[in-house]
Amino acid sequence: MSETIQQEAYATRFEKLADLEQHIGKELGISSWIEITQEKIDTFAKVTQDEQWIHVDPEMSAKHSPYKTTIAHGFMVLAFASKFAYDTFGFDDVTMGLNYGLNKVRFINATTCGSFLRGRISLLSFETIEGGAKYIMKVVFELKGQEKPACVAEFVAVAYTGKS
Repeated sequence: MSETIQQEAYATRFEKLADLEQHIGKELGISSWIEITQEKIDTFAKVTQDEQWIHVDPEMSAKHSPYKTTIAHGFMVLAFASKFAYDTFGFDDVTMGLNYGLNKVRFINATTCGSFLRGRISLLSFETIEGGAKYIMKVVFELKGQEKPACVAEFVAVAYTGKS
């Protein structure tokens, strides 16, 4: 008996942050697809001052890159982790959330210009802390029409309820 894998975008809403603990090992949601345009790549390149030709020069990329087009920066793809988390789950009692860091990140597949990217989020762990919780999510950055994801990361977050 095979389990059906959810393919449509959805989000999970929790009344209380503490309710998240019951979802360890489960998927929390899937974001909608976003297009990775040259404009987004160029903006990220300017902001980070990483204007390598593989990212910003379509003509040179068409001629010399194995991808035959520009590709998004790995860190640009990773930067969507927060957006994808906000798009896929939330809490009614959280007053503030923080990015706590990353445990493991792998860039598995190039994200070419014109690709569509989305996040598939699952919960790996949950720890109660004073005033809130620290939890680790697995974020799979899926590429539309591709078997291999662009990136897989363990994203650590802290959320506070304003109650101690």
